[in-house]
Amino acid sequence: MAIKDITLGQYYPSESVIHRLDPRTKIIGTLVFMVSIFLVKSFTGFAVSAALLAAVIILSKIPFGYIARGLKPVIFIIIITMTMNLLMTPGEPIASFWIITITREGLERSLLLAIRLVLLIFSSSILTLATKPMSLTDGLDSLLSPLRKIGFPAHEITMMMTIAIRFIPTLMDETDKIMKAQTARGADFETGSIMQRAKSMIPLLIPLFVSAFRIAADLAMAMEARCYRGGEGRTRMNPMRFSNLDTIAWIILALYLAAVIVMRRMGL
Repeated sequence: MAIKDITLGQYYPSESVIHRLDPRTKIIGTLVFMVSIFLVKSFTGFAVSAALLAAVIILSKIPFGYIARGLKPVIFIIIITMTMNLLMTPGEPIASFWIITITREGLERSLLLAIRLVLLIFSSSILTLATKPMSLTDGLDSLLSPLRKIGFPAHEITMMMTIAIRFIPTLMDETDKIMKAQTARGADFETGSIMQRAKSMIPLLIPLFVSAFRIAADLAMAMEARCYRGGEGRTRMNPMRFSNLDTIAWIILALYLAAVIVMRRMGL
């Protein structure tokens, strides 16, 4: 897996309909879609969810291959999860070899789980790819602002989350540079036993931690130099406003959620 394959936290610039939506609409839409994925229990329901997600991908004008790259870091986890469900779910046998028995229920359950994980990863990737980090911060801050009345530090929490997402690509680039430098010095990260690979990561992790602390110190110094004192009394240069596109998106989202609930009750 290459470092460039990690797309989480990266922004893909475009003038698409999805990019022009209010960040609050995209955040809530993503959360509703994720919840709906866990409500779906059949291939028919997943087909409806996949159709909606495919439409969003097309409207976002983000290349599908770019989004699919986000699967590479977790493909091993998906395979392991599918294998465990395939081999450990009791039911009607359809194939048997030695002590291994594959059941119809296990096959169906593993496929449904794989589809659910893929849809979850794609939906979260689209949110970050189609939303600028600062817009994501403003949207989260606005959605969590009612909790300030009970003492919840909404702005501070959203700022920390957005900074973490924002610097994922930076740390990935730094990791790539360190790996290339260590490889040029004779380090081997690909071969050997698990213990040997773990030991070979030490020359990578130490400079990476040093670089991360340096970036954090530079960011803290820059925020202090700009007299940053939290979200109290702060204003936005570009106030967020819902548009007609957001209204259409809310209607489509409501119809989709209603369809998912109806299909679940009907057992489809």
